[in-house]
Amino acid sequence: MIYLDNAATTMHKPQQVIDAVVAAMSSMGNASRGAHGSALQASRTVYDTRCKLAALFGCSQPDHMIFTCNSTEALNIAITGAIPAGSHVISTDLEHNSVLRPLYRLQAEAQVTLDFVAADRQGNINYADFEKMITPKTSAIVCTHASNLLGTMVDIARVGSIAHDHGLLFIVDASQTAGAVPIDMEAMGVDILCFTGHKGLMGPQGTGGLCVRPGLTLRPFKVGGSGIQSFNPSQPSEFPACLEAGTLNGHGIAGLSAAVDYLNEIGIPAIEEKERRLAQRFLKGVSAIDGVRLYGDFSVPRTAIVTLNIRDYDSSAVSDALSNDYGIATRPGAHCAPRLHRALGTVSQGAVRFSFSWFNTEEEIDTAIRAVRELAQEE
Repeated sequence: MIYLDNAATTMHKPQQVIDAVVAAMSSMGNASRGAHGSALQASRTVYDTRCKLAALFGCSQPDHMIFTCNSTEALNIAITGAIPAGSHVISTDLEHNSVLRPLYRLQAEAQVTLDFVAADRQGNINYADFEKMITPKTSAIVCTHASNLLGTMVDIARVGSIAHDHGLLFIVDASQTAGAVPIDMEAMGVDILCFTGHKGLMGPQGTGGLCVRPGLTLRPFKVGGSGIQSFNPSQPSEFPACLEAGTLNGHGIAGLSAAVDYLNEIGIPAIEEKERRLAQRFLKGVSAIDGVRLYGDFSVPRTAIVTLNIRDYDSSAVSDALSNDYGIATRPGAHCAPRLHRALGTVSQGAVRFSFSWFNTEEEIDTAIRAVRELAQEE
C-alpha cells in the first residue's frame, strides 16, 4: 500500500515506537498507583514523556502538560473547562468538528455566543476579522493551527497577539502541526495547546494532550481516581491530577516517548522540509492534468496536504478507485470540516485529500500522480 492519508493518522511508525509499546505491555504497572517496581517504572515513563512534550512545545512547566486520549478530548477539556459561561467566543471556518461541536454544544446550552472568521473560496481568512468580531463579552479565540482539509496554516503568533492585546484566552488545535512543524506556545502566545499523538508525532493512537499556560485554571472535564488525596471528595486541584482522572494510557505514552525521541533525533525542521517537498512534487505533477481541480492557496504557508477533485466524480468513488486499482490510501468526503467545505463549494462532491509523511518516497508520489492522470482520462 502507498499510504497517503497521514493527516488522519500516520500508519507507518518508527520501529522504536513499536518496540517501546511492546516492552511496556509486558512490564508496565499503573502510574501513581503503588510503590512497587512496575508502578514506579510507569510513573517515571509518564513523567519523562511529560517533560519531553513540554520541552517540544515550549510549555514552561511540565506538570501543565496533561495527557489525554486524543486532541478531541483535549479540546473538550479546554473549551468546556476554560471558557466562562455567558461569554462570546471567536473561531474560524477552518475548524474540525473537534473544535466546532464542543462550541456548538455550549451555544445550544446558551453558555456562549459564537462568531466565525470566514474563509474565502481558497480557504484563506482575513486576520482583521478577528479584531472586528471582538466585543466586551468576548472571552476567547479558538482556532486551528492548520486546516486538516487544505493544510492552510494560520499565523498563530499573529492571532495570539490579537488575543492578548484584548485580554482574551487563546486555545489552539495543533492536531495537524504537532510534530510536523516547530511549535513554541510561549513565543506564539498560546494559552492552551491541544494535540494528538498519532499524527505528526508518529506515536500510537489513543495518545494526546494539552499544554496549559501556568496561571490558568480549568474546570475538570471528568473526575475520579488520581492516585493522590483519595479521601478528598473533590478532584485534586493541583496540575496535572486536576485534569487526569483515571488510568492513563501508559503503554501508548511509552510509545509516544519513543516517538518524541525519534523526532528530536531527526529534527522537526528536516521532517517539515521533506514532507513539503513531497507535497510540492505531487502538486506540480497533478496541477497540469486536465479535469483536476485543486483546492487551497499554495502561495501561503501550509502543511503537506494536497486536496483535489477529478471532474465531477464523487470523491468517495475516486478514493475507492485509488485504493482498489492502485493500492493508494487517501481520504475522501467531508473530513469533519463542514464549514470549510461550504466555503469551498464542495459539500455535495466532497474532496480527495492526499497527505504526506516522512516515510513516503518520491517513487510513491510519482505513482500517485500517474494514478490521478489515468483516472482523469477516463470517461
